[in-house]
Amino acid sequence: MSALPNFPQSNDPDFQETQEWLDALEAVLEREGPERAHFLLEQLIDKARRSGAYIPFSANTAYVNTIPVHLEERCPGNMEYEERLRSWMRWNAMAMVVRANRKDPPDGGDLGGHIASFASLATMLGVGFNHFWHAEDESHGGDLLYLQGHVSPGIYARAFLEGRLTEEQLDNFRQEVDGKGLSSYPHPKLMPDFWQFPTVSMGLGPLMGIYQARFLKYLHARGIADTSKRKVWVFCGDGEMDEPESLGAIGMAAREKLDNLVFVVNCNLQRLDGPVRGNGKIIQELEGEFRGAGWNVLKVIWGGYWDSLFARDKEGLMRKVMEEMVDGEYQNCKANDGAYVRKNFFGKHPKLLEMVARMTDEDIWRLNRGGHDPHKVYAAYKSASEHQGQPTVILAKTVKGFGMGKIGEGKNTTHQQKKLDDQSIREFRDRFSIPIPDDKLPEVPFFKPADDAPEIKYLHERRQALGGYLPKRRREADEKLKVPGLDAFQAVLEPTKEGREISTTQAFVRVLNALVRDKELGPRIVPIVPDEARTFGMEGMFRQLGIFSQEGQKYEPVDKDQVMYYREDKAGQILEEGINEAGAMSSWIAAATSYSTNNRVMVPFYIYYSMFGFQRIGDLAWAAGDMQARGFLLGGTAGRTTLNGEGLQHEDGHSHILSATIPNCVSYDPTFAHEIGVIIQHGLKRMVEDQENVFYYLTVMNENYAQPGLKPGSEEGIIKGMYVCRESALKSDKRVQLLGSGTILRESLAAAELLEQDWGVAADVWSVTSFTELRRDGLDVERHNLLNPEQPAKTSYVTQQLAASQGPIIASTDYMKLFADQIRPFMPKGREYKVLGTDGFGRSDFRYKLREHFEVNKYFVTLAALKALADEGKVPATAPAEAIKKYGINPNKANPHYA
Repeated sequence: MSALPNFPQSNDPDFQETQEWLDALEAVLEREGPERAHFLLEQLIDKARRSGAYIPFSANTAYVNTIPVHLEERCPGNMEYEERLRSWMRWNAMAMVVRANRKDPPDGGDLGGHIASFASLATMLGVGFNHFWHAEDESHGGDLLYLQGHVSPGIYARAFLEGRLTEEQLDNFRQEVDGKGLSSYPHPKLMPDFWQFPTVSMGLGPLMGIYQARFLKYLHARGIADTSKRKVWVFCGDGEMDEPESLGAIGMAAREKLDNLVFVVNCNLQRLDGPVRGNGKIIQELEGEFRGAGWNVLKVIWGGYWDSLFARDKEGLMRKVMEEMVDGEYQNCKANDGAYVRKNFFGKHPKLLEMVARMTDEDIWRLNRGGHDPHKVYAAYKSASEHQGQPTVILAKTVKGFGMGKIGEGKNTTHQQKKLDDQSIREFRDRFSIPIPDDKLPEVPFFKPADDAPEIKYLHERRQALGGYLPKRRREADEKLKVPGLDAFQAVLEPTKEGREISTTQAFVRVLNALVRDKELGPRIVPIVPDEARTFGMEGMFRQLGIFSQEGQKYEPVDKDQVMYYREDKAGQILEEGINEAGAMSSWIAAATSYSTNNRVMVPFYIYYSMFGFQRIGDLAWAAGDMQARGFLLGGTAGRTTLNGEGLQHEDGHSHILSATIPNCVSYDPTFAHEIGVIIQHGLKRMVEDQENVFYYLTVMNENYAQPGLKPGSEEGIIKGMYVCRESALKSDKRVQLLGSGTILRESLAAAELLEQDWGVAADVWSVTSFTELRRDGLDVERHNLLNPEQPAKTSYVTQQLAASQGPIIASTDYMKLFADQIRPFMPKGREYKVLGTDGFGRSDFRYKLREHFEVNKYFVTLAALKALADEGKVPATAPAEAIKKYGINPNKANPHYA
């Protein structure tokens, strides 16, 4: 007969009856197994509730390890070797940070760095690297690791012992400019053969990891790659879980049954400033979140030194104390010593004090947390890796700054600790038995034993057994795919027939349709929409390509009788992410980096409301740049005035400013269908055939108008950023150059007609497909001329194109004035450059009213041109005032920037 496990008998009005129920349950567990026991318990609860009993739901279990001792699988490795290896890694990680911050640069300042996070996570990382995480080889596609960003010194320390990094590289931690250093956090851009994923900013790793796991399922279901053996392991800090992105998609992971996904939350109870949940229990809180969302939850709270105490805790007193103590108290226990723990933990009940009476304070201090016990961690990893039908989260309790001693262990200041004094370094050395003599300690030397040391040989043997070394990144895919020629997009290259009008959004959909029909590249196209396919005219693809769903379609859609009915399919090609821009962007990143993570080239097209793009997912877009993503982002219904009727929160006048901040994001604001075709085909060649590490952002509009078709010879200008789309035939000494992009280019074209008809001014019109690319070219030329003063000066593309033209230059866009103002430094000398744009908040109205409000319609373009000409003396000084009167412009209207 087993004793009641959790609470003292004095709390039970009928202990004997309770014991009988427990004995019955134990018999079922022994004879029929846990599944039968679970079924019976659920039936009892259901019966009680149906009978009117109030049984509140709780997603929490007791504050003990999920896996009982008798079911733990012991770690099969050499524990002595692994402990020494961990100790050496801890030392080298600490030395790397301390040495970097002992340097005395001429401008002062610290490099920063973090010791405490890896100190708390070393055991969990070691068990994974030694026993679970596969590298890519012939039999395994490789596991994907989203490593907690602040533990990078520990990952470098391991790679150093493996011989993958040199002592010189470690000594240049966070010193990257000269090309010898190591990046502060995981950055694929800066270490393209090493890091797979950027996991800082915090919260992005968990979110991207979930969609990465789903994308592996997608690839497998579509027969593109066998991903059945691969796992995605995501390491997070417990403080990081406060980020909305960290928990924002856990429901999707459960719904999609992502059993290839394992979260490991390092619950060291501390964030940057103090305790994560000083007045509560973060492990219990997270258990409720994840279990409630449908995850398999494994808690690793107490290490093996507690097992004998649990066995002696017949009345459940110790468990009761554990339940009642809050994290702030637990933090105090590890910030002090064994005597403090004896008094403040075991001292909560006389019988607990009696239980540890024969234990010294040192014995009590050695009572370890689960995340520092390799056997407990191994058992959890083993269970997680074999679990099916659900994603798994491991909530592992650790000590922040484990091993840092009085200066940092369990202290509120631990996260920021990057400098240790000589005494602290001595204590660190002694705690982990590092074979470095006293006289060398002030140098904080790195430690690496000989290559034939048994521990080092063991380190290599474990990684060879798992296929190779991690982390490791592939720069290019082995496969070479052919991109269709420009003629494949003939449907958008020709002029629209008389009376026909289409939008650039429709043009994009035609291009996409042509691509998915391509025999070679078609299966690799990944259309992604956040519940806006009908907005962008893509619903026809539902039936054609199917929406990816691991469940298939268990119902008959209500529009089954329609040509374009809603179709879900286990092998569907479209990723329909719901109203979820961050999730859709994470899916896009998974596809856009598939060449590296899966050795499969995929081409994602993610189309969304442009206003809900860069300003909402800007952090993820920056991460995509870091990850060297390749693919297309389409900002639909773009511009401040094209989306009439929706209002301030929907109208985009700044996404191109934001996209310009990402160095490897190539941005275009095309006006015409043929420009869309040329840009996408060129982008495909760069990203697929040439495997360049760039991604594209195109803005497309929902405004229908006649399309002029591709004029042969203009392709180069479209790609470089500008070309003449209308050259004035008027012979006049009064001439202007009108530049425009997006839908406002059409206002420039209309203004050209007004200038010629009403004022006798010849107006050439330029389609500027990318002010951003023109600026980048200009800056490249400017830099070349600065650094090569003895060579002939180069000329920017903007200057080349406009140099032979005449008259003032007027640029008009549907974006902030800053967008077109980017190229001001590259105007030909002596030429006036005026910019019109849509600064200010958007609002709802008809397009013509919005363009009047923002002062970018044809009349304001005409007025700006006349004012520039008047300033040059080319037209009478009275011309601008006459135009204001003629076109009914209100000079007293509010400045749209402030309106």
